[in-house]
Amino acid sequence: MKADRITLYNVGDIILGPDPEPLFSEVRKVLEEADVLVGQLEVPYTTRDAEAMALGRHPDNLSPLVTNGFDLVTMAGNHLMDAGPAGVEDTIAWLDVHGIAHVGAGMNLAEARRPVVLERNGTRIGYLDYNCVGPKKTWASERRPGNAYVHVITHYELDHDTPGGPPVVYTWATSETTEAMTDDIRALRGRCDVLVVAFHKGIAHTPVKIAQYERQVAHAAIDAGADLVVAHHAHILKGIEIYKGKTIFHGLGNFVTWAPFLAPSPDSDPDSWAMRRIELFGFRPDPEYPTYPFHPEAIYTMIAVAEIEDGRIVRTGYKPCIVNKAGKPVPVSRKDGGKTVFAYVEDITRKAGLNARFAWASDEFVVCLEGG
Repeated sequence: MKADRITLYNVGDIILGPDPEPLFSEVRKVLEEADVLVGQLEVPYTTRDAEAMALGRHPDNLSPLVTNGFDLVTMAGNHLMDAGPAGVEDTIAWLDVHGIAHVGAGMNLAEARRPVVLERNGTRIGYLDYNCVGPKKTWASERRPGNAYVHVITHYELDHDTPGGPPVVYTWATSETTEAMTDDIRALRGRCDVLVVAFHKGIAHTPVKIAQYERQVAHAAIDAGADLVVAHHAHILKGIEIYKGKTIFHGLGNFVTWAPFLAPSPDSDPDSWAMRRIELFGFRPDPEYPTYPFHPEAIYTMIAVAEIEDGRIVRTGYKPCIVNKAGKPVPVSRKDGGKTVFAYVEDITRKAGLNARFAWASDEFVVCLEGG
């Protein structure tokens, strides 16, 4: 790594449970390469909620964030209020004590909208984070904890004159909340050299598809002054877009995502969430991935990379990874599985109608290029 170059890594959804450190064993050395490391913390951690404790979400299980060098976590998401106000308060308190910055959540809306600015070698990197998927109970207010958010409207219309037939789905972000987001970006713009906006967005467990609002909010962020957009929530990789020369990672997929509670068992209640996922999303989790019961294509993931020189992003790309049967993300090179991830990202990007194209910059790193 050049002394004058700052390397920024972003990874997708992180859920940690008991004995979490081994889940990072295959990827630790790659994470150490980052000058700034950012991940999406998907769920809250507290000892004051019985369900959180039953799911293994003791705050001490967050320790790999420290040992693996995370500088910042984004928190705005649909699971933020799973353990109520105590979950938000205790998670933030743990992060503060351990020196990990956080953005997108707070004990009120002002805190949730508050940006974070990290400095490395004189370069200031600013972050904002917004939840676009709800539910409304996760939205912060002046007196209620929760996350910063953009309100997205969904509208259904028939695509032909047959009542009860398949609909066309339209989605858009409301002007009021979009303007609040762009106001935040403009206010932050003068305080940093590189500005990153993170979104919790996308259609969960669904390959390829990008909803209409996703490009709307990403483009609005860049128009307001963002230099990079990253997204999470879908639990599966989404395509990559270049807009006005800036890179949009529409979905980083999972990273370390320990979720055995989502796996259906042979005697599952037909009304259980595990079985409902099969009905909703059309796939049955692979029993050989007992702690990682996601879409079969969710084994492909990435570390999004932005290289910064002289206070600006000069190159973006990703380091390909494959999640193994133990739920560990494993970095793969061009020679040992990286070509499969490369082909997958290229395919989902093209099928989604996005314009990024890709080339190997080295055996371990794929660079994003603007293409037709």
